[in-house]
Order: sequence, then structure tokens, then C-alpha cells
Amino acid sequence: MTDVAMGATGGVSLGIPQMPAPDFPADVRARLEADAKEVIARYPGSRSALLPLLHLVQSEEGYVTRTGIRFCAEVLGLTTAEVTAVATFYTMYRRKPSGDYQVGVCTNTLCAVMGGDAIFDELKQHLGVGNDETTEDGKVTLEHIECNAACDFAPVVMINWEFFDNQTPESAKQLVDDLIAGREVRPTRGAPLCTYKETARILAGFPDERPGAVEASGGAGPASLTGLRLHKGETPSRVVTQRAEPDDRPTGGATRAPEEGE
Repeated sequence: MTDVAMGATGGVSLGIPQMPAPDFPADVRARLEADAKEVIARYPGSRSALLPLLHLVQSEEGYVTRTGIRFCAEVLGLTTAEVTAVATFYTMYRRKPSGDYQVGVCTNTLCAVMGGDAIFDELKQHLGVGNDETTEDGKVTLEHIECNAACDFAPVVMINWEFFDNQTPESAKQLVDDLIAGREVRPTRGAPLCTYKETARILAGFPDERPGAVEASGGAGPASLTGLRLHKGETPSRVVTQRAEPDDRPTGGATRAPEEGE
């Protein structure tokens, strides 16, 4: 139902305003308020805490509900319209119930030509879902992502924002089968996999308290780190040299037009 109540037939709007969002249960509200207070204290202006607070309420319900929006608005002194504008702008905030594992397939240029499009098509058929849809058991939500920022390892799949590099249709199908079966799945690099709600709490700024999880956090690939290595004075294994300027290129000022007879 949208901002107005809909009729029983034909989706006809009756012009009735939507009822206010319900509040969290008292015990949940108290716990979230304590967490929110900790988050807000990190910022010189409380409004800056909105993004992590949206992750916080998402960690409670698995997506940003109207109740979560109401909570963020109340603790930050904002309107629900202001919170909704932010929650609907960023794709990391879900607006509907989804799976325990968000499987994102990069379909941007490099990953696509390296096999990302084929992986996405195979997973849609294999899981029986479309883009941004969830399997019936509530385990997996499939979506295409424009860029996973890991072109070194294309094609890349991310599960709850952890990297699974150099994938093929067969390896990707095995990944989702293992997730659905409850078998352990290990990222190529980075911390051990956890559920989407647990991931959301970490994104809200709370520490990952699982033993060894922080130490296991991975980094970027060698090509992505080339600029950093150059800045540190190190010599990467391969660097493309800059183009040399032609000898006759003007070094400054306006280009002189040739005079008659030249």
C-alpha cells in the first residue's frame, strides 16, 4: 500500500492517508536507542548519523521498514520524508523483505565481457528468480550490481558485500547451492561470511566480534593498488609509461598561426 489506502478492486485510490508507522516493541526500542546514542556521539552533527542508523534499523528487520524510518526520524529530529529520501537514494538499503544472503553479480563493462552477464543469466534460471527477487525459502536475493570495484578479478560476485573473485556460471551456482543448503561458504578474500542482518550491523559501525574476522579482512588486488605503491616510492611489477610529448608540440601560450609563405 502506498501513501494512500487503495480500494479493494482495481487499485483505486480512496484518498485516505496511510496510518502512522507502528513503533518498535518497547524492549527493541530501548536497545536500538542505546545503539543509536553510541552512533550519534561519533559525529559533530547528529544529522550525519543518518546513514549508519539506517544500517542499524536494517540489521533489526532485514530491510528499512516504515517503523525503522520513524525511529531514525525521531532520534535525529528529522521528518520521515527526509529519512525516506535518503533511504530510497542508496541501493544498500532494502525497501522490502529479502534473503539472508544478497548475491550481487557485477554486470558492468569488464565483468560483463568476462562472463558476468552469463553468470547473472544462469543464476536467474538456476534459482528461478529475477533481478532483486528472493528465493521461496528466503535464503538468497539475487541482483545485478553495476560495479564491485574489483576489476582485477573479473567476473566478481559479492555475497553480503564479501568478494568471490574469478567466478564462472558453474562456481556461482555452486555458491548459491551451498548457501541454500547451509554449507560453509568462504569468500575469496575478506572476513568470513555472515548474514545480511549481521552485515548491516557491522556497516552501522559496530565491531565484528567473531574471532579472527577483523584479521581476515582482505584488500584490493595488485592492479588497484598500483597508484598507492607508486605514491610510497615502490616499483610495481608493470607500469604503463606516460605518452611522450612530440618535439614540435608548443610548450605554452597560444599556438602561432603560420604566416603567408611559410
